[in-house]
Amino acid sequence: MTDLPRLTRKGPAPAPGLVHLGPGAFFRAFNAVYTDDVMAAEGGPWGIIAVSLQSARAAEALGPQGGVYTSVTLGPDATDVRVIEAISRVITAPEDPVAVVQAMADPQIRIVSLTVTEKGYCHHPSTGALRRDAPEIRHDLAHPDHPKTAPGFIVAALAKRRAEGLRPFTVLSCDNLPDNGAMLRRIILEFARLRDPALAGWIEREGRFPATMVDRITPATTPQDVDRLAAQTGYVDLACVQHEAFRQWVIEDDFVDGVRPAWDRAGAQFVTSVAAHEMMKLRCLNGTHSALAYLGYLAGHETISETVAEQCFATLCEKLWSEEIIPTVPQPEGEDLPAYVQALLARYRNPAIRHRTWQIAMDGSQKLPQRILGTIMDRRDAGQGAPGLCLVVAAWMRYVGGTDEEGARIDVRDPLAERLKAASDAASDPAEKVAALLAFAEVFPTELTDDARFFSAVTAAYADLVKNGARASVKAYTGSG
Repeated sequence: MTDLPRLTRKGPAPAPGLVHLGPGAFFRAFNAVYTDDVMAAEGGPWGIIAVSLQSARAAEALGPQGGVYTSVTLGPDATDVRVIEAISRVITAPEDPVAVVQAMADPQIRIVSLTVTEKGYCHHPSTGALRRDAPEIRHDLAHPDHPKTAPGFIVAALAKRRAEGLRPFTVLSCDNLPDNGAMLRRIILEFARLRDPALAGWIEREGRFPATMVDRITPATTPQDVDRLAAQTGYVDLACVQHEAFRQWVIEDDFVDGVRPAWDRAGAQFVTSVAAHEMMKLRCLNGTHSALAYLGYLAGHETISETVAEQCFATLCEKLWSEEIIPTVPQPEGEDLPAYVQALLARYRNPAIRHRTWQIAMDGSQKLPQRILGTIMDRRDAGQGAPGLCLVVAAWMRYVGGTDEEGARIDVRDPLAERLKAASDAASDPAEKVAALLAFAEVFPTELTDDARFFSAVTAAYADLVKNGARASVKAYTGSG
């Protein structure tokens, strides 16, 4: 396909009104598509300056294309292709951190949004507190005008706006984290206080940090996907993204001076509180996604659709939802929870979505507290057990041990990967391995590490995984023989 031309922008880029940190596949399949829809419907200066905080991959893919790329909707029977033009330009932060701060401090920028994954917030997932001892946070405090982290850039830009007498921008987290707006606000204020208490006071009074709930399954794009799109369209697009048709964006309507794109024109829901929707998604979707990722991977399945095609894994989801998860979820406004989870299972079964179990398993130490442990704690507080979710915890522990059921190495991608493997390797039996991994305070709250019933359930599940394998353990839990 190298003889085909690259996709390029045909007209001028839109005037920017947004900066987005973390222009990965999900942002391109979700945030940018909503914004593109709004500008197509009613115009407005809502172009997006996309900032890559780590690598130059996004700039290398999007730059030669003028920021445009292809959104490919994958249905069970057909695909839909569309060019997205919402990105005005791309900046690679390590190459020019000053340009990033200047872009965010521009008065035309009204919102800075983020999809940086859990680890990008530089916080302790179990407590929500800023990781003050992290080298990158120490760097940003020592070099405030040349930051490296999302908190560092946000505070640097807000400081510049305050110094110039400008209003702050709204900071909009779009990552799958519970109460993500309040969590990000705490992190930013803690960082700002370390730098300048007066600045922190201004952010606290004038800043806004709306919570959001985002949902669209977005598998990683492969070279084969790029080639397939090129054959279909006649151009090469190295920034293309693949995603399902379904999308849902629930946003707390709390913006600085009330200024925001009319994302509701594109189907977003503006609400006074996102909490119930957020918990529904984190526990029902993300929780079972993680369950399928660890148990499915250990059972030899490459994708989610392949995993749930095996009936015992579909039954695993249904049993987790009905018996352990839904009883802990408050009723979200306008949602039918049983219907919601049945729709989830249909989404999982879509064979066109090749969402790899290995991809979902990444960064488990950051995801586990929100997706699994919170539900277990709620069950515990109600005097109830959570055997299925304890099996998921055990599967994560088996996975981060770094060796699969056939004795092959697992490529574990996690900020704590080396430490987790070392702790697991140093232990000799299931009880010791569980105890060693429960000692990671970054992951497990003391309420669970001190709970003998939880320890016993996870240890029994781990031992069963070692002895019988993931498939047999799932069948035993679901009663599917």
